Amino acid sequence: MPTSRILLWGGAAAAAGGAVLCVLGWYGISGERFAERQLPYLASCTVPGAALVVTGAVLVAAALLMPVRPQEPAPSEAAETPPPSSDEPPLRVPGGTLAHRPDCPLVAGKPEATEAGAAELDPCPVCEPWPP
Repeated sequence: MPTSRILLWGGAAAAAGGAVLCVLGWYGISGERFAERQLPYLASCTVPGAALVVTGAVLVAAALLMPVRPQEPAPSEAAETPPPSSDEPPLRVPGGTLAHRPDCPLVAGKPEATEAGAAELDPCPVCEPWPP
């Protein structure tokens, strides 16, 4: 998830929560006649609510002012297929079900690796010996 989206939704949630706290504080204060009985509502709801509204506004502004990076174009299928490492035929390990390029790290240096021949083998997901 992009950072700007996290900031945007986090800021909106903080501002909404702060607005709810401010309304609750106002409602509590409005029912009290004496100032000393209004202070708990002021301290527990209105001030934290106002702080959350300001914090939410700052987060939303940061999300909206954040530069948007252009998305990278999807690589073409031709760019995904590595070029053949050699003109040598694919190799296989005895009892294996995959065909490998001669320089594949899964068969490189293994003396038991032999030519695949006419056997029906799946391509190795590491070296991809032929295009799909």
